[in-house]
Amino acid sequence: MPGGDGRLTHELDPARPGPADSCGVFGVWAPGEQVAKLTYFGLYALQHRGQEAAGMAVSDGSGVVVYKDLGLVAQVFDEPTLSSLRGHVAIGHARYSTTGGSTWENAQPTIKATTTGTTIALAHNGNLVNTGELATRVAAEDGSTNDTTLVTEMLAALPDLSVEAAALVVLPQLRGAYSFVFMDENTLYAARDPHGVRPLVLGRLDRGWVVASETAALDIIGASVVREIEPGELIAIDEDGLRSNRFAVPDPKGCLFEYVYLARPDTTISGRNVYGARVAIGRRLAVEHPVEADLVIPVPESGTPAAIGYAAEAGIPYGQGLVKNAYVGRTFIQPSQTIRQLGIRLKLNPLRDNVRGKRLVVVDDSIVRGNTQRAIVRMLREAGAVQVHVRISSPPVVWPCFYGIDFATRAELIAGGLDNEGIRHAIGADTLGYVSLAGLIAATEQPRSRLCRACFDGEYPIGLPTDTMIGKHVLEGVARRVGPGERDLADLPDEAGRGTVPVDALARSS
Repeated sequence: MPGGDGRLTHELDPARPGPADSCGVFGVWAPGEQVAKLTYFGLYALQHRGQEAAGMAVSDGSGVVVYKDLGLVAQVFDEPTLSSLRGHVAIGHARYSTTGGSTWENAQPTIKATTTGTTIALAHNGNLVNTGELATRVAAEDGSTNDTTLVTEMLAALPDLSVEAAALVVLPQLRGAYSFVFMDENTLYAARDPHGVRPLVLGRLDRGWVVASETAALDIIGASVVREIEPGELIAIDEDGLRSNRFAVPDPKGCLFEYVYLARPDTTISGRNVYGARVAIGRRLAVEHPVEADLVIPVPESGTPAAIGYAAEAGIPYGQGLVKNAYVGRTFIQPSQTIRQLGIRLKLNPLRDNVRGKRLVVVDDSIVRGNTQRAIVRMLREAGAVQVHVRISSPPVVWPCFYGIDFATRAELIAGGLDNEGIRHAIGADTLGYVSLAGLIAATEQPRSRLCRACFDGEYPIGLPTDTMIGKHVLEGVARRVGPGERDLADLPDEAGRGTVPVDALARSS
């Protein structure tokens, strides 16, 4: 896929039950510390954000060494490897591919020698929407298709500029969602797109600094939280201390889905504890969609806080009805046909004695294609549940994400073609209730204007190029229902730059 713009339909696994996490990034500058081990444990804390590949880059001042491979963090690194990676600055990455295939070449960090003789290593969480345009400016030597490689090439290609100066030239040219951590032989850098779609935080060690996708990763290594990296900010950390540069005017649009599913519950985003937000979402669900029932159960683990909130607000007992296999993650062993037919039971199994004869409220974080919920409802009924009422702690996912979350294409999203009653019937539930968008936003304690809600309401904060695969996906998903006084999509103004259309306009015109 030249340029890596978006996810082609054939690249999606139709059997994948739900949203795939965006990547996790980590960086540390700490002379005198074992930075490779700090990075390992930081990535371990961020493993939920990416399970396809892991890698890190380390420098002792004389050169940058990158070690990466396909697999989980604990599969890629061992004690001898970490002991050999010595230095004072390091970055790390846990990958889920949103652009480029799942191959070793596309694992991160990427690395490139610059025109000034230094070396750049870079890790990326997010997804750029103008990689086709960027690819015309620089050709990746190793043939990689991901946007991270293109950015690394651009940073390295500028003659007679330091890495910091080159970043201030390159970053304003990028469109999309990006949280970067990168480094040269002596300096750690971090940058966040002007909308701050994907999270990135700054922490302090006794003898250094840390940046990470989530505050939980700072907690794990004993770093204190300083603040979030601001949208449109580039920071540099070296022996002279920390420097901050603004390369764009901030227009915050943090991802709303982080509060629902992506982030760990022990993470804090924009001052709001994620666990507290999810409990509050569950309480709102109980108010908006009450039902008479005997037991509230979560779909573990992301549905647990919302289920606790629902049970507390509704006055219905909370309990476990499904047991999750904690060791089911990414695997390279393909199941036999017999095992494959068991489907969801590889990950979840009912507690029959707890659910038999009960009217259940089942709380989950989202419905994407509906495959998982359909299997869970069937499983619970087979285990003896007399009623199954499904409650979802996010609004219907109607639009795909182009900023770092691998949702299905619009045609594959169950809410893209069915109303609530149609979805209820499709998954086999007795009743179905989603939290309202207003209720979800209120639970985050963030202003609506500071959140990206595109997957729920189609109002994309960053215009998408209409002449790329991303733009085509959106256009194909927009029904051309033009009422009196409305304009056809072809007549929409080109307000987001040459060859682009602001997608919130597309959504409103559908």
